[in-house]
Amino acid sequence: MPTLDRQNDVFILDLGDGENRFHPDWIASVNAALDEVEKAPNPSALVTAATGKFFSNGLDLAWLGVNGDQYDAYVISVHDLFARFLALPVVTVAALQGHTFAAGAMLSLAHDFRVMRADRGFWCLPEADIGIPFTRAMSALIQARLSPATAHESMVTARRYSGTEAASAAIVDKAVGEDEVRSTAIEIAAAQAGKAGSVLGTIKARMYAPALDLLRDTNNPLA
Repeated sequence: MPTLDRQNDVFILDLGDGENRFHPDWIASVNAALDEVEKAPNPSALVTAATGKFFSNGLDLAWLGVNGDQYDAYVISVHDLFARFLALPVVTVAALQGHTFAAGAMLSLAHDFRVMRADRGFWCLPEADIGIPFTRAMSALIQARLSPATAHESMVTARRYSGTEAASAAIVDKAVGEDEVRSTAIEIAAAQAGKAGSVLGTIKARMYAPALDLLRDTNNPLA
């Protein structure tokens, strides 16, 4: 399960060492960590990281397979998690040490910055290949954070981007060696920790208002 630690002004949220799929208990644990980050006095910033082969492999399709009656509520909880990261009143950096797929890739886009391992691992939105359409809210998040050309390519072709390719496409901000991913993310976060607070939260809320409105829509989450 995810754990929260702190290094000076930077909170470090470690998602885990498995596939880090969005099981309801996993989502609840991440939300609890974000509660702690939001309650902390400033300055502060957040790095979201993981250990092992995956940053996150996305939705917990196995859980959904036996809990289909909770599908709407589950999608709402996933959208809400994206919205929390997107509007969090601290600077956030995703440290992508491994495969970052589907909802995991969307979670990375909800961060302000991304650092990815250059030599191994892929960033991918595979929905076109696996037959699961993006919700309007997911589409809005992706299109708000990527250039039109990159959003189109990544969503339509399900391309797998290496770290260096993701950096070239501006999906991530830096592609670095394996041992530098987390430390580089912490360095970026620490440099911006003084910006935490209500003003930053307002800037993000207004910047991403259309995407946030859709992510927070509980009446028609599957549209």
